[in-house]
Amino acid sequence: MKAVIMAGGQGTRLRSIAKDLPKPMVPVLGKPILEYQIRCLLANGIREIILITGYLGEAVQEYFGDGSAFGAEISYFHEEAPLGTGGALYYLREQLSDDFLLLMGDLMLDVDFCRMLDFHRACGGAATLFVHPNSHPYDSDVIVTDTAGELSEYLEDRKGREVPISEEGPDPAGARVTGVLGKKEERSCFYRNQVNAGIYVLSKELLSDMKEPEGKVDLDKDLIRPMIGAGRVYAYRSTEYVKDMGTPDRYESVSADLEKGVVAARNLSRKQKCIFLDRDGTVNELRGFVKKPEELVLKPEAAEAIRIINRSEYLCILVTNQPVVARGDCSFEELEEIHRKLETELGREGAYIDDIFFCPHHRDRGFSGEVPELKFACRCRKPEPGLLYEAAKRYNIDLEASWMIGDSLQDVLCGKRGGTRTLLLQDLQGAVKAAETLEAAEAPDRTAGDLLSAIRQIIA
Repeated sequence: MKAVIMAGGQGTRLRSIAKDLPKPMVPVLGKPILEYQIRCLLANGIREIILITGYLGEAVQEYFGDGSAFGAEISYFHEEAPLGTGGALYYLREQLSDDFLLLMGDLMLDVDFCRMLDFHRACGGAATLFVHPNSHPYDSDVIVTDTAGELSEYLEDRKGREVPISEEGPDPAGARVTGVLGKKEERSCFYRNQVNAGIYVLSKELLSDMKEPEGKVDLDKDLIRPMIGAGRVYAYRSTEYVKDMGTPDRYESVSADLEKGVVAARNLSRKQKCIFLDRDGTVNELRGFVKKPEELVLKPEAAEAIRIINRSEYLCILVTNQPVVARGDCSFEELEEIHRKLETELGREGAYIDDIFFCPHHRDRGFSGEVPELKFACRCRKPEPGLLYEAAKRYNIDLEASWMIGDSLQDVLCGKRGGTRTLLLQDLQGAVKAAETLEAAEAPDRTAGDLLSAIRQIIA
């Protein structure tokens, strides 16, 4: 595996911090940001690195040389004139491996690339994009995926076999890309908070029809988007730390996170801590079953509470029973639209959910329009802890260091069976009643009146 890093940026917005340096050479805590990227690649066993340079490229080459001082093998391609984010790849085709990694050179990151490569190879696509949620999806390029469609296809394939989707189904953290919502486009639709982070695994087939560039080539628009219609592009969703430092404010934020150890801690090779949230009655108002997007209404304190989690060492993951799917009241596609609305509205308020895990099963039969393949007792419907186990496996979560928050005894029991600490949302009267009636083994570790109060208890 080879890696290509786009290291030719000028960094004009960072001139107040570092003059006469290309953007990838701007120092963060004494080291160029490019050095952090190279050391991360080496930690993943990727030694062959091609640096595409442009503005003041000699500064990059003078610092890194042939890479031997770092334990790498570094070669260079210098753009005499800017070729965009994809143009140089035409001239590197013979040097690239069948699959190669491409990074934008202004990113502070700490990523387990092996996980992403495994995902790419399992999908067999031409391109895999690293996507993640952020606090400003409304002004970012958002990647649209067909998670619901793939779940439906999987359900069709497994008819007659009572095996929970949460055990054998496709990984909702990654799915086929169906479109891109550009950051400058008007958006009249709901969308999942899946932002293109600037990290790619690309197959050489992506370059097979590429012609010698006559000017700038945009990697996303000119090379990747034409492959979307053929179903050859996938999104890999991760919670790992990836942030650009292209402005003074972002530079200061990245520097602080690096100094506090936040950057390294989010690498998925390391154990994660998580606050699991129930959905209905915890994040959105409890008004019966939510069957349509318009029926979902966020609780007033939800966005502020989730923003606090986002700024902390904890992941924020939703785990929710959705029997409406098994009952036939709501399809996978309709449930996906509900969750798009949830993520869109949170994103507008600067908050995000790292992932959503749901159980679509319901054992009771007799509902008009029910889905027989989903009518059975599963291991993922709360109070069973299957969703927690699934999330823990995907994101390497230490359940004993995590919390489960919800508004029902089912949530408490789910957390206890899964090994997390638990917090029950109750008003004062409900908390007193719960304390009087619950067995000691069923009692939550803590109670709170609303989600914001709960999070403030956990995160000082």
